[in-house]
Amino acid sequence: MNTNEMSIYIHIPFCVKKCEYCDFLSGVYDVDVQRNYVQALCKEIKYMGQRLEGVVVPSIFIGGGTPSWLDGDLIELIMKTAYEVFDVPGSAEVTIECNPGTVTEEKFYSIRRAGINRISIGLQSANDEELQLLGRIHDYNQFLKTFEMARKTGFTNINIDIMTGLPGQTKEKLLNTLQNITYLKPAHISAYSLIVEPGTPFYDKYIDDVKRREMGKPTIYLPNEDQEYELTNMAKEFLRQKGYHQYEVSNFARDGYECEHNKVYWSRGQYIGFGIGAASLIGDTRYHNLTNIYEYIEKCNKLPILQESKLEDPYNDKTSDYEIRGNVNDETATDNDQVLYLWDSSQKLSRHEQMEEFMFLGLRMNEGISREDFKNDFGCEIEAIYKEVIEKLQGQGLLLMDGGRIFLTEKGQDISNVVLAEFLLD
Repeated sequence: MNTNEMSIYIHIPFCVKKCEYCDFLSGVYDVDVQRNYVQALCKEIKYMGQRLEGVVVPSIFIGGGTPSWLDGDLIELIMKTAYEVFDVPGSAEVTIECNPGTVTEEKFYSIRRAGINRISIGLQSANDEELQLLGRIHDYNQFLKTFEMARKTGFTNINIDIMTGLPGQTKEKLLNTLQNITYLKPAHISAYSLIVEPGTPFYDKYIDDVKRREMGKPTIYLPNEDQEYELTNMAKEFLRQKGYHQYEVSNFARDGYECEHNKVYWSRGQYIGFGIGAASLIGDTRYHNLTNIYEYIEKCNKLPILQESKLEDPYNDKTSDYEIRGNVNDETATDNDQVLYLWDSSQKLSRHEQMEEFMFLGLRMNEGISREDFKNDFGCEIEAIYKEVIEKLQGQGLLLMDGGRIFLTEKGQDISNVVLAEFLLD
């Protein structure tokens, strides 16, 4: 990625109803809170846009929560603000997540007017009993209406999210989902494995199965490791036959429709996150925003908007004002430091931590990582750091080197979590 480029993530934490499996930073809030949040969000975008003058934005992703639950005028306001203060070229990929039951035809037109050109629809399953189990607010017919409205209003770049590894999921049920969604010919399909996260209703409900699976014992409701492996590989093969190439562990696309925004994350490109809990990677430092919505609104409303003075470019070789003003607990901070109070935490990555991220993010993609990029980023050949690990994984048939790139074999993808852990440095 060009060093003058920075992608944008915008977090919308609002939902009609919290799903049973969800551990994202989201919840049910009234209209007044939503409007106050959007006003605060726009203030943050304006402020940071002025601090990062001259940055080109190749992609924007509006996630949540359920961004499509927002009123159309609020979505337009957010995007208008981003376009006013950042350089967003016409070629930029701009995505919004939508859930069936939260979008009308009028709202889709509003989304298009806002400059959004990619829709990601959270289906999860084409089987109504599985949707009820997940706590989704929609049924499959509502999804179909949403998909048809997206197409009718001019969207061609549409992703559909589905899930594997659901409680009681069989090959027949998953096949039904795969057949139904590929019949619609969306541009992109994300097929994620269910992770039962602590703190969710799913975790409380299936904790015994989670423990059984960890110990290698037979499960009752959740698929065991072998069954989950079979479901995942069945989905991969089915999608391949239908013309979708896998370019990342959980993502499949028709030619020309890979998600450019997510590839920024996997290639350790620069990005800035707006909204509660949003993450940023600026230079070699990761930042995370405050997670309390009321505290976030209060502090955004106190941000000063700069008129003439701009901070130094955070991408140049010398340490900039932007980079050194990182103490979020500094009570002596000036007005120009105020934005840092939106960051709940920051972590300046060591050289080893950057190398680790380079490997285990990049190897999620089917094309893997570039030996040349590693040398350019770190000033040494990759063998100087990972020679023994690479030789070990090659010998086990989990890793390949070809044409200056290193990537996981199909066998390596099947146990990617285990393989990627090998690249952690002491």
